[in-house]
Amino acid sequence: MSNSIDTIAAISTAPGEGAIAVVRLSGPASLEIADRVFDCPAPPPSERQRNSFVRGHVVHPDAGQERKANVDEAILLIFRAPHSYTREDVVEIQGHGGTSAARRILECVLAAGARPADAGEFTKRAFLNGRIDLVQAEAVLDLIRARSDRAASAAVEQLDGALTSSLLTIYDTLLATQSLLEATLDFDDADPQPEAVADAVRDLLKAREGVDRLLETWHDGHILREGALVVISGKPNAGKSTLFNRMLGKERAIVTRHPGTTRDTIEETLVLNGYPLRLVDTAGLRDSACEIEREGITRAEQSLRKADLSIYVVDGSQALQEETNRQIEGLDKDHSLVILNKSDLGQIVTPTDLPNIRAISLSMMEDIRVEQVTTLLASLLGSEPVPEACVAISSRHRALLLDSLKGIDEAGALLDPGKPESVVLAANLIRAVLEKLGQLTGRVYHDELLDSIFSRFCIGK
Repeated sequence: MSNSIDTIAAISTAPGEGAIAVVRLSGPASLEIADRVFDCPAPPPSERQRNSFVRGHVVHPDAGQERKANVDEAILLIFRAPHSYTREDVVEIQGHGGTSAARRILECVLAAGARPADAGEFTKRAFLNGRIDLVQAEAVLDLIRARSDRAASAAVEQLDGALTSSLLTIYDTLLATQSLLEATLDFDDADPQPEAVADAVRDLLKAREGVDRLLETWHDGHILREGALVVISGKPNAGKSTLFNRMLGKERAIVTRHPGTTRDTIEETLVLNGYPLRLVDTAGLRDSACEIEREGITRAEQSLRKADLSIYVVDGSQALQEETNRQIEGLDKDHSLVILNKSDLGQIVTPTDLPNIRAISLSMMEDIRVEQVTTLLASLLGSEPVPEACVAISSRHRALLLDSLKGIDEAGALLDPGKPESVVLAANLIRAVLEKLGQLTGRVYHDELLDSIFSRFCIGK
């Protein structure tokens, strides 16, 4: 348990109008503060059982009994330690929704002795008090930010401990390996036992396979958490903005017959087969004397360099220009789709003319066939994740796992039954790997690590 001596409070519901607003308190004085700000039939909140709730009125603690005015009619919920989200005494006040009503309740709570909570401080206390580990704490944020059902499902799997279980299996294997190697060095006859070293090599390989399986989930994790960046590019007036609008199902980008209408990147989000996509329309790629258009083209090129997937739109009714050929040749063949538009005007360029890249012909004026485009995009994103991919790792996890993989490989290369000094070095490397894995789950942490994680949370969670 953490040694929290102060009680924190925050509004835990989103700002704006709504049916209810929740003000949450956590800490040793939560029930005492509830007694001061909540007027209800006897007994007072501090004398009620855990997991109980009571209807009453929120009042200002400094109003005085003779002029006590109701701030709001509300429901108060009581969660006693350790049976709460933070494993501390927690009180939640559910008042009427709306910015003003929630703010007034919070002002009463703060006046009674609570302090404003920092971003993510409730979940941070849940971690410090041992209710969840660091991987599960990150899953809370992933669930809040999930933009698709698949992303939400992956976050719930992580919150339920699926990723933690995989990490602990690797951790326990390496811990046993380190103990085995150190035990072999305790014998007076010096040389490590060949059987023990062989067992250690086998266990290192097992741990390496576990790390590899987790690293393979990073692509899915990246897409689920951040969304796949899909950039639509091509020459001016090829039909990029029309495709952008058709995929979104609304007229988001301005479309005219005049080349160069789009001067800046336009980004919108949609969900495709459970994957969130960040769809970007860009300025047409060409030489231009216009300073504004040149800046738009520069931004288009920057977006292309960062893209997870690229859609290149071509006027298929016209012969390919040399510059267009160069641009197509520069695309990532495994993560790009070429659309030969304007087939209603006659096809001069067909998919067979571009054998080294996925290409389709269509007319966005008469034969939109957007479903065919989205089907091909889904195939470029990859097949359905296998069940293990539900524990998709994040960028932080990936960096630590890559370091761990390097340490495991170096330890395996050092192990030699005839060289006891190499066994010592291997054991030290494994100890360093264990520390990296400890940083993943929170067995090993420092204030800077916690600040970097929990500062991304909203206040109130």
